[in-house]
Amino acid sequence: MKQSKMLIPTQKQDPTGAEAISHKMLIRAGFIQQISAGTYAYLPLAYRVIQKIKRIIEDEMDNSNANEMLVPEIIPAKFWQDSGRYEAYGPELFKLKNRHDTDFILGPTHEETMTELIKGTINSYKKLPLNVYQIQSKFRDEDRPRYGLLRSREFMMLDAYSFSANDDDLDKIYREMNTAFRNIFDRVGLQYLGIIGDSGSMGGSDSMEFSAPAAVGEDTIVYSDDSDYAANLEMATNLFVNKKSHAELGELELVETPDVKNINQVAKFFDVEKNKIIKSLLYMVDEKPVLLLVLGNQEINPAKVKNYFHADDAELATAAQVKDILGSVPGAVGPFGLSDDVTVLADEYVQGIVNGIIGANQDGKHYQNINPSRDLPNLKYGDFRLVNEGDISPDGSGVLKFTKGIEIGHIFKLGTRYTDVLDANILDENGRQTPIIMGSYGIGVSRLLSAISEQMADDNGLVWPKAIAPFDVHVLPMNVKKDEQRELADKIYNDLKANGLDVLLDDRKERAGVKFADSDLIGIPIRITIGKKADEGIVEVKIRKTGETIETKVDDLQNTIEILSKEI
Repeated sequence: MKQSKMLIPTQKQDPTGAEAISHKMLIRAGFIQQISAGTYAYLPLAYRVIQKIKRIIEDEMDNSNANEMLVPEIIPAKFWQDSGRYEAYGPELFKLKNRHDTDFILGPTHEETMTELIKGTINSYKKLPLNVYQIQSKFRDEDRPRYGLLRSREFMMLDAYSFSANDDDLDKIYREMNTAFRNIFDRVGLQYLGIIGDSGSMGGSDSMEFSAPAAVGEDTIVYSDDSDYAANLEMATNLFVNKKSHAELGELELVETPDVKNINQVAKFFDVEKNKIIKSLLYMVDEKPVLLLVLGNQEINPAKVKNYFHADDAELATAAQVKDILGSVPGAVGPFGLSDDVTVLADEYVQGIVNGIIGANQDGKHYQNINPSRDLPNLKYGDFRLVNEGDISPDGSGVLKFTKGIEIGHIFKLGTRYTDVLDANILDENGRQTPIIMGSYGIGVSRLLSAISEQMADDNGLVWPKAIAPFDVHVLPMNVKKDEQRELADKIYNDLKANGLDVLLDDRKERAGVKFADSDLIGIPIRITIGKKADEGIVEVKIRKTGETIETKVDDLQNTIEILSKEI
């Protein structure tokens, strides 16, 4: 392809408002262009990268016996209303009506659509297992789209769905998808971690998230410094050690605590460390009140609360809700004098408290010398906290560390979450109706452009791995007005193309400095510069990733490229 014939609107300056390096460089290098807040056009260079990513995905999915197909982006709202996600998904759902006033949504994902499709076509266990996938635009009305393609309102995604008659087949496909996804990420040249993930609004049981470590990542990855353990912050656990205290139990005492409203004030008033305080927080879990007890130096993890109850939502109650349900105010809440409508749970670390401090559920009053084993004997315990850096890894090997990451893929065992509510059944071996068992598997295809850019870009521009680079080689004649340079560039261009390489020829009448700057921005793995030694048949070859340059004879150019390509 000749550069003068391509739409590559490079820019010298960073775009206004861009924070992430991938956002800056993809725009500056002429790969994407913003159309509106959170929506982008994929210009020719970006689309070439996407096409190569898609071919890798299709190859690995085909190897896993998955069937590629395509369903509409516009989904009848009834599908999501029947599944319960229409309201649960919240304002991120794009909603619309047709001329007949029928409700539709723009698909953020397609569990319901695929379930309805299979429901109408598969009626026997003999036709399962089945795995289908598509690569398609998805839509989520992000409140604050940012970081370019990392958090946008329209994005490209691989979404795959498996349908099985039994758990063994689900497990097999889940393992195959795990392998396929890792092969895909390896082939596109991405550094990534497979971590324990949260199913969130998707529902289901087992879940693994694939995350690309990057400073701009909005997810926190928790990992052990001495083992393979890794999880996102929402799902991370640590090794619980119940330390026994042999201190004599003090007598429970109600203490007046005027103007003491938060943990810092409680710690100062009683002159104790925060880990000697039990704080009580009221959550509304699917609109039902749950009082959660946790140590004063720890924080509640709402995802763990939701998972404990298999709930769609868990939010901290408002002051008005606290007053109405508990008859108290935030800062004084405690597990005393509650109605039977309030479920009380405690984080497992609470059971080790001896002679601690806790709210009395009376404004301006706290209890001193609370001992849960004695004073709250019926308390139920579980892991409801966020882990902290330095905690012991749950496998007992090493301590937990935090890093930032970009979610690039996710695999879920959905079970019968959707087939139950949508009545997607089959006849089993005994002729009985039974719900189909599902899995869901997704990769953010457009996100991969940003994730790879974040990991590999430098101060001069993008650096593409050869497997997905828009072109294999960039040919730059320094002065196209000089016949020997232009003719040699054309020869090299045609010869390399004839040998099966994707080649971009910069045939523009631009200064050398402009061509070099644009070439670095675009980030093609190998650059061939035709300059003053063109009449001697000598060119310069540069590896974009390392900056290494060598001179070579044109007759040796193909061999040189083949050798250098192995190092990229």
